This record gives sequence, C-alpha cells and structure tokens, in this order.
Amino acid sequence: MIEDHGEEHITTGKPIIYTSADSVIQIAAHETHFGLERLYEVCQVTRDLTYEMKIGRIIARPFVGERRGGFQRTGHRKDFAMTPPSPTLFDELTKAKRDIISVGKIGDIYAHRGTGREIKVSGNPAFMQTTVDNMDGLKDHGFLMVNFVDFDTNFGHRRDPTGYGKALEDFDRELPRIMSKLTEGDLLILTADHGNDPSWKGTDHTREQIPIMSFMPGMTPGGIGHRKSFSDIGQTIAKHLGIGPLGAGEAWSLS
Repeated sequence: MIEDHGEEHITTGKPIIYTSADSVIQIAAHETHFGLERLYEVCQVTRDLTYEMKIGRIIARPFVGERRGGFQRTGHRKDFAMTPPSPTLFDELTKAKRDIISVGKIGDIYAHRGTGREIKVSGNPAFMQTTVDNMDGLKDHGFLMVNFVDFDTNFGHRRDPTGYGKALEDFDRELPRIMSKLTEGDLLILTADHGNDPSWKGTDHTREQIPIMSFMPGMTPGGIGHRKSFSDIGQTIAKHLGIGPLGAGEAWSLS
C-alpha cells in the first residue's frame, strides 16, 4: 500500500488507510511530510471513533523515502489497541506487585495495561540484546515478554522465505545467550501469535496453529500435546509464578 500510494500521499497530504483479514485499521503516513506526532493523533481519533465497532487495533505505519521503490517503514510504528475485555496475565501480575518488563510492541498490544516497564527498540538484534540485558535485573517471580516482530513484518507478510530462513538461523545462533542465563526455576517459552507462512500467496496470516516450545534448566524433555487454546500458555505461566488461576486455559505440566 505504501509503495502504491506513497507518492500521492506526499503530494496530497492524504493519509493511506487500509485493512487486512484481521481486525485492524492501518494508517500510513510519511514521518517528515506528514509528521509522526500528527499520524499518532489521527490514529487516536480513529481509535476513539471505532471502539463501538470493536476494531482490535489501529496501527500507525510511519515511513520515509521520497519515491516508489525507496519507501521504507520506520521503527516508530504504534498500535492503539482496545483494552482487554477481561483480566490478563499482566493484570494478575500487576495485582501481585510482580516485576514486569515488556519489550517492543507488547505495551501497544495490551493497551499499556499492566505491561510494567516498557522498552521500545527496533529490529531482532536489538530485541535479543535488550532481552539479555534485562534478564539479570528481573526480580524473582517476575515476567519478561518480548515480540521479535521482524519475523512477521519483514518476512512473513512480505512472503520472503529466504529472509525468514536466515532470520531463524540468526535467532537460533543467539538463543543460547538467553538459555545460558536461566537458573533453576526459570521458565522460557517460545511461541507465536499466529501462523504466517512466507511461501504462501497473499500477505495475510496463513495458519491457525502456532508452535509452543518451553524450557527450564533440568527439565525432562517431552511433549505437551495438542493444546486446545492459546490461553494455555498464559495459564501455565500463571501457575508457574504462583498467581491466578486465569479465566481461561489449562496449564501443562512443567516437571
């Protein structure tokens, strides 16, 4: 959409508004010609006007560049989300006065409700480094959540299997940095919020199934079976941290 309409946007000043198969409205505008803060203001007005329609998120998509072929999104994306309809893991952790760190767009997704210390960075290498840097400072029974959004934004939606594969290899090489910092009782869960097959047609999400991998130092390897709900992850974390139970999901055994 930015490639197709970016030049007209610069000329006319009209924001680029579009949607996709999920419940979002995306608004793209040039950081310089339109203005980043002005884009955020437009998105906030749109958020206010669409609450009754239950649109999940209004996404600000700032970009730079002067002509077709040279436009690039920036790291200043901002999501204006509906507040969660019921208490979340973040809410329960906040109520229990636990330490919470959220890296990347986590705060935006949860409408900044209970998301603790929010750290905004851009790019998978920065997400990894920020995660590693903050693990030591996380207090006992705390929770750190990070979204490595490049997989989705740069490769999944772009249908770039080669780039996706390289990003996975880069992540795999860096993952031992996180695992080496885990001590007894620490829990690591790797998952995704949806499927996005980079070899499939179109640009929308492609699968309902998601991967789930969990690790604790000294744990016995094994499977957790086919889970009924994504909420099982939150329930498992809540049980492990001694809060809840949450309103949905079934925890799996971590022994």
